[in-house]
Amino acid sequence: MEALLALEDGFVLHGQAFGALDGIRAAGEVCFNTSMTGYQEILTDPSYKGQIVTMTYPMIGNYGINEEDNESSRPQVSGFVIRELSPVASNWRATMSLDEYLKKHGVPGIQKVDTRALTKHLRDRGALRGVITTEKISESAAVELARQVSYVGVDFVKEVTTPSQYVWDEPDTQSQHWNLVCGSACKLPEQPLPPVKYEIVAYDFGIKLNILRSLRRHGFRVRVVPAYTPAQEVLAMNPDGVFLSNGPGDPEALAGIHKAVRELVGKKPIFGICLGHQIISYALGGKTFKLKFGHRGGNQPVKDLHTGRISITSQNHGFAVDTDSLPKGDVEATHINLNDGTCEGLRHRSENIFSVQYHPEASPGPHDADYFFAEFAKRIGGAA
Repeated sequence: MEALLALEDGFVLHGQAFGALDGIRAAGEVCFNTSMTGYQEILTDPSYKGQIVTMTYPMIGNYGINEEDNESSRPQVSGFVIRELSPVASNWRATMSLDEYLKKHGVPGIQKVDTRALTKHLRDRGALRGVITTEKISESAAVELARQVSYVGVDFVKEVTTPSQYVWDEPDTQSQHWNLVCGSACKLPEQPLPPVKYEIVAYDFGIKLNILRSLRRHGFRVRVVPAYTPAQEVLAMNPDGVFLSNGPGDPEALAGIHKAVRELVGKKPIFGICLGHQIISYALGGKTFKLKFGHRGGNQPVKDLHTGRISITSQNHGFAVDTDSLPKGDVEATHINLNDGTCEGLRHRSENIFSVQYHPEASPGPHDADYFFAEFAKRIGGAA
């Protein structure tokens, strides 16, 4: 079946539909991800809510889909754009093909398009609103539909946050790293989880399952709460610390969340990742700005300004903290992106709060997750 991808500026590509078909339409901000693997994690990352994702790697779907690698319960992208869909899923862990997975969840995709031309266009013009459709409509009508898409200023967090609080993995079965990697068909030495040392609250702005697993594997018991939980409710739980998760969309649109975090500053140690990092900047008096085409992929170089160490990082964000907007003397940038100099981490000089823009728990560089989660534990221990 033929499909069409149209962008708001009139750029149009024709291709072949896969996934959900028959008059299905996807609408969202069209962006690109440069990762060579990890399409399943990208599809299920709630940070992609409201976006149509283009993969720059030419063949996608070759190792299928398995339940263990999901970052949430279902695909979160609005649509998926690839050069070529692999006709086979060649991996012993796969339970279905990519095509079957997207069909199951009603997500449309388009293949047989020039993803290189599309990526070059987005790099030149910036991320653009767009639609994927199999409807029999003209190119001009599809472009007009793209122009009606809303993204900047929309609160997508309310669409992906948990409806009620819960304690993550109380039986400690989902956090066992060895089990998730190998399952029952592969024998590796067990890596028992450490005893719980700290009880924390995690705000769910679209939290990835691997973040929850990583927190547990570093000695945290995590109570997950909805995104708009008031600070007073969190403080009444008396956690040892507060974690602010990743999530989708424009951080400026989340004024109620800014307020709650502002009320937690100075009362509990706070650590944020990705959207959590951006929300911390607002809570401390800073601002963010929209990047031209975002940082999405597994090859972003980041420098630690304290140690000089450079990490190759995994990232997914379309907004960045405006370093100049942060209160001078109180807040400092701790990490920068070496491609464009944007802020990749910050800390408060007197309050127990720090954050990182990229995803240490998914980093292709060595041991970043251990460093940041260990730092969170250290800060909690020092505050006790």
